[in-house]
Amino acid sequence: MKIVIPDDYQDMVHKLSAFSLISHHDVVRYREPTHGLDALVARLADADVVVAIRERVAFSRALLERLPKLKLIALVGRSSHVLDLAAATELGIPVSTGVSNSPVAPAELTLALIVASRRNVALEAERMKHGDWPCTLSYRLRGSTLGIFGLGAIGALVAEGGKGLGMKVLAFGRKSSLEKAAAAGYEVAKDKAELFERSDVLSLSVRLRPETRGIVGPEDLARMKPTALLVNVARAELMAPGALLDALKKGRPGYAAVDVYEQEPIINGEHPLLTMPNVLCTPHLGWAEWDNFELYFRECFEQIVKLEKGEPLRLGNPGVRPRSPINTYSSP
Repeated sequence: MKIVIPDDYQDMVHKLSAFSLISHHDVVRYREPTHGLDALVARLADADVVVAIRERVAFSRALLERLPKLKLIALVGRSSHVLDLAAATELGIPVSTGVSNSPVAPAELTLALIVASRRNVALEAERMKHGDWPCTLSYRLRGSTLGIFGLGAIGALVAEGGKGLGMKVLAFGRKSSLEKAAAAGYEVAKDKAELFERSDVLSLSVRLRPETRGIVGPEDLARMKPTALLVNVARAELMAPGALLDALKKGRPGYAAVDVYEQEPIINGEHPLLTMPNVLCTPHLGWAEWDNFELYFRECFEQIVKLEKGEPLRLGNPGVRPRSPINTYSSP
C-alpha cells in the first residue's frame, strides 16, 4: 500500500518504534506544509492510506472528492475538527481513530508556560544571549490565584501543579467541572465573569466543541487584571477571532502564553503575537513528546495493519460503506 503522511513537521515519525508496523509499505512523508487544494491533491492523489496527524491538514469535502484511490484516513488521535466526517462517509472513505487521550503532556506544558512567563524565563534568557543583564521584575506564583476554565483531565493536572506551587485554585466550567472542583477542595467561581476578574493566571482547558467555539470573547478578556496572564494550550478557536490580540493591545490581560493558533503552522514568524514582548509563544508543543507520540501513532498504525489483514477497524464513521470492502466496528 502507498501510505502518505502529509504533515510530519518534526521529521520524526520514522524514528518512532511504532513505525515498524508500517515500514514495509511505500511510506511517503512530507515535513514542509503545503497550502491550496491543488497542492494537497498532488501529494495525496495516489495514496491508499493517509495518516492525518491531528488537525494539521483540513480534509474538506472538496479535497476528499479528488482522492478516488483513498481507502482509509488513519487519524492520529481520537478526532479532528477539520475533517469533514460526513463527506468522508458519503464518499465511502473510512476514518479510523485512536482511543487514548493522555492529559499529561499538555498539562506539563501549561505549567511550564506559567512558570516561564510569570518569571520572565524566556525573555531574560534571550536577553542574556545578546549580552544584556536582567532588567525586568517578574511575578511570584505562590499566593496568586490560578484560574482553571474547564476542570477536565488536563485542567485537573494543571490545578494540582498550581496547588503544588502554592497557588490558590479557582475553577469554573460545566457542572462536572464544578463538582470536581468542590470535591478537590478548590474554590468555585460563581460565574465566568468572576473567574476572569479574579485570576492572576488563567488557563483555558476547555475542549473545543461547536458550543465552546468562541466561548472567550472581548468582554471576558476586558475583565482581567492588567498584571494577569492568560494561557492557552487547548485550541485557538476557543477564543473569538482577534480577541486576544486586541485585548493585549488594550492591556487586559497584560500577558499571554500561547501554544495554539487558528492557522497552523506559523511560518517565517508571521504572526502578530510574535512581535509582542509580553507574549510567550510556542509551536503547538502541548502533545509533542516521545511517549505521547509513541502512544498515539501506534494506535494509528495498528489500524493500518488491521486494514492490511482485512480485520475490523475502529472507525469514527462506522456507518460508512467503504469503497473497498473492509470489516468495521465503532469505538465504544
